[in-house]
Amino acid sequence: MLQPKFVALHCQEVGGKTYEGSVKHVEDFVRMLMASEELKSFDRMRVYLDEDYTNSERFTALGNFYFIHETIRTAQIWDFKTKAFLPCQGKEVHTGNIEEVSSKEKTKFPAEFFPEFKWSRKGYLRTRWNINGTIFDLVNIHLLHDASNLLAIESFPSVYSDYRHRALKHVLERLKNDDEDWDIVVPFYIFGDFNFRVDTHSVVKRLTAKTVPLHIQSNKNGEVSKIIYTEQANENRVILTVGKKEFNHHDQHDGLFYSNSGKWLKEYDKELNPFRDHLQEFPVEFAPSYPYSEDTNSATFYMKTRCPAWCDRILMSSGAKSLIAQNEHNVQYNVIGQDMCMGDHKPVYLSFWMHTDQEFGGSSSSEQGISLGGLLSGGEPTCGPHDSTTVTRYIHVRHPGSPVRIFRETTV
Repeated sequence: MLQPKFVALHCQEVGGKTYEGSVKHVEDFVRMLMASEELKSFDRMRVYLDEDYTNSERFTALGNFYFIHETIRTAQIWDFKTKAFLPCQGKEVHTGNIEEVSSKEKTKFPAEFFPEFKWSRKGYLRTRWNINGTIFDLVNIHLLHDASNLLAIESFPSVYSDYRHRALKHVLERLKNDDEDWDIVVPFYIFGDFNFRVDTHSVVKRLTAKTVPLHIQSNKNGEVSKIIYTEQANENRVILTVGKKEFNHHDQHDGLFYSNSGKWLKEYDKELNPFRDHLQEFPVEFAPSYPYSEDTNSATFYMKTRCPAWCDRILMSSGAKSLIAQNEHNVQYNVIGQDMCMGDHKPVYLSFWMHTDQEFGGSSSSEQGISLGGLLSGGEPTCGPHDSTTVTRYIHVRHPGSPVRIFRETTV
């Protein structure tokens, strides 16, 4: 059983596709989560929910949750405005319009990154932490999806892969160049929905080596709407069907992609390769995290909409990986809810012990349990032991034009 002392949970598409109607459900979820029995020993919390869908130029629908156990002696969070660490005390929830919240950095990707899309909510949300003397960044990221399988299978890298590459490169350059006041790039863990897809062009070639393609044209515009691959030598048996939002290997679909964790497909997982010199990852031994069936009775089956892929990842800088105390039992990198319906994405988690009381390049004097999910120098003052009498603040920043509501709770 995992028993972490610091939990980081990154969510994408907070509120789902119907934001306005889902805000109340998100609020209820956050309240239930913070009041849960499992988190009763976590006396400090920070939650950031970008929910202001009316601000189309800045809206990302990202959500970052951080839970700090009572045994953590020092927890500080970076203020990006004052450029100083502040003691992390009590419980704060920032929702709605969070643009002025200075303990986070949030950026929506420029529209020119995705020129063929009229509107996108993709971006990243970063926080910086000092946990027991060790400093690191946690970055929530959401990159562009594949809008059409028909376009994605034309070549590799696909146009969508290029879009993701450009956005991720932008984030890494931002992390590197923003730290002008630091002598070294702060170690970072970047995790979320990268939307990485396999080399679908090569996968289709492999699956259809002995088939003949039949191109079906749309009656509306004459464009190809579907490609059906059949084996003529086998009574025209349909092997694979590819449409804009269809990827169906028919009788062998789940057996091929889910069995043995889809290991044969791993050689086509190439989108991270250009960044291998900058980003580290622990071995991926779980099945593709997307697109699972949303039927509660089909938890281990994939929807036949996209080629299964490892969209959800937990990556880190080399400096961040060096902070992890590594042994065969210490690091766990896997999915949550393997046999349960979790939606179309299986949340991915990384659990490890982190060296604490560590300066950059220094040695550690202790270790701390960390869990990341979705689920990655300077003389700042340290905060003292967390007081047993704590003022807990639930801060709800409402939509534009609405007041800020502050709820206080005192723990004795």
